[in-house]
Amino acid sequence: MFPAKTKGHKFRSWFLGILLLAGVIAAVTHLGEIEHFAKLAREARPMWLLVALLLQFGTYVCTALVWKRALHYVNIRQSFFSFVPLAFAKLFADQALPSGGASGISFFIAALKRRGVPTDLCMAMMLVSLVAYYVAYLIVALASLALLWFYHAIHIWILLLVGLFCLVAVAIPASALMLQHWSKRAIPKLLTRLPNVRDLLQGFTQAPKHLLRNRSLVVTSILLYVAVFLLDAATLWIMLLAIGQDVSFLAAFPSFVVSSIIATLSPIPLGIGIFEASSTGMLSALGIPVEAALTATLLLRGFTLWLPMLPGLWLARRELR
Repeated sequence: MFPAKTKGHKFRSWFLGILLLAGVIAAVTHLGEIEHFAKLAREARPMWLLVALLLQFGTYVCTALVWKRALHYVNIRQSFFSFVPLAFAKLFADQALPSGGASGISFFIAALKRRGVPTDLCMAMMLVSLVAYYVAYLIVALASLALLWFYHAIHIWILLLVGLFCLVAVAIPASALMLQHWSKRAIPKLLTRLPNVRDLLQGFTQAPKHLLRNRSLVVTSILLYVAVFLLDAATLWIMLLAIGQDVSFLAAFPSFVVSSIIATLSPIPLGIGIFEASSTGMLSALGIPVEAALTATLLLRGFTLWLPMLPGLWLARRELR
């Protein structure tokens, strides 16, 4: 993907600089929301906040396990504990430069190559991760629809929105898989004019297929990504408990998933405002007071977005040095 050593070093330098700049801009422009989160955190029950931290750490552990298992199947031994910081750093890359996950993929490949993993295996791991992630997303989306139907809180706009997302969730991994059957010449000419995008697409065409054919690896990866969604939804539930709202996890889960879908489809970076409004509205529709719904949502965003920003910034810098 980056055949010349100097070219790879130049890419890492530019990419790291862009990441650092984007992270600083994101933090500064949303300083008011960070301050609001800090105020809410001081007023919440400390024990629940500790539980939320553990749940969020669990999301990084699950993500790291996906990568660790993929390398295990190709007989590459890497320390599991080295992947947990990488999960933090990749999350930062995805959030700092929202680009449908392309920034996180580019960062992840550069980090793995720095660890001595061949480029073709990096791309194969990304294919497994991409397919497993969107299949897991599709599973939790359909499960959320079933729960909303059970609670009599389903609306036509939710059906249309989830339906649109299902098309996207199928199209993205399907497109990546189709690239494996394309030759380099078959990549659209418009995309070949964008160097990083061209390299990424060509990498997919060269990725070995044996990882995707390993059913055990793919199924396990899907289950781990489902666990990530469950842990994030559980964090929202814990935030509601922390502010004195005695609600069921089965109400928090569809609220989180539908809000995530809306933020994913939104062109707004980080889903700022969109996720908060969607989550507040969904929780309110399920009988939770608006003030409590907004408070819990802001606390959730603090734990999933703002708190990981600083360590993610530092770890991204360390991974690409």
